[in-house]
Amino acid sequence: MKAVAIIPARLPSTRLPRKILREINGRPMLAHVYEGVRACPDLADVIVATDSEEILGVCQANGWNVRMTSSSQRSGTDRVHEVAETVAADVYVNVQGDEPMVRKEHLDALLGLMWRADVQVGTLKTPCAAEDIDNPNAVKVVTALDGRALYFSRATIPFDRDSSGNIAYFKHLGFYAYRQAALDAFCTWPESQLERSERLEQLRFLDNGVPIHVAETPFDTVGVDTEEDLRRVKQILSSR
Repeated sequence: MKAVAIIPARLPSTRLPRKILREINGRPMLAHVYEGVRACPDLADVIVATDSEEILGVCQANGWNVRMTSSSQRSGTDRVHEVAETVAADVYVNVQGDEPMVRKEHLDALLGLMWRADVQVGTLKTPCAAEDIDNPNAVKVVTALDGRALYFSRATIPFDRDSSGNIAYFKHLGFYAYRQAALDAFCTWPESQLERSERLEQLRFLDNGVPIHVAETPFDTVGVDTEEDLRRVKQILSSR
């Protein structure tokens, strides 16, 4: 199985300007992402997909594989798809450029799902920390007994109606693996109603009847969207 990881990386960001190039322990965030992904030996290649000349220059200066993509792409998934159209692989892995805590074990778990020929889309979950259970920025996922995602939400799901305190909550980690057909289809479908409501693009797959299989990992991450996220990541990575 040939697997290629693609890191969509754009410079504009509403809540944290230029976050992809913000420094974490003396190095740009993108360096932590690229090297974390590159640590997985089962990946045939790791490619940064960007529409920024500045990010292109950073990648070239560091010897990272990089492809320029159209500035009209609406999402990271669309950017991944553009690269996938010219790079042959059995599986494409999408790791966002604002996930500096990505590690080999995340990719191992994700690729483990894709050895099954029937799995078209895979992603990850981790036990939800207490402080994230009611946090709408921490997306929760509920899965069936066979590992398929039933739903993703910013709300606290499942709902503990009887206040039993015995509910296991899982946080969704935004790493994805796709087969070409699923990625092609995703980029032809319009934004779905559920996707628009939750602002979660993975719901487009579920709305269109494509199952998302979910592997569990004990390794949580902090996706960087704010200055507070950046401070948390700096502290965590400094202590490693």
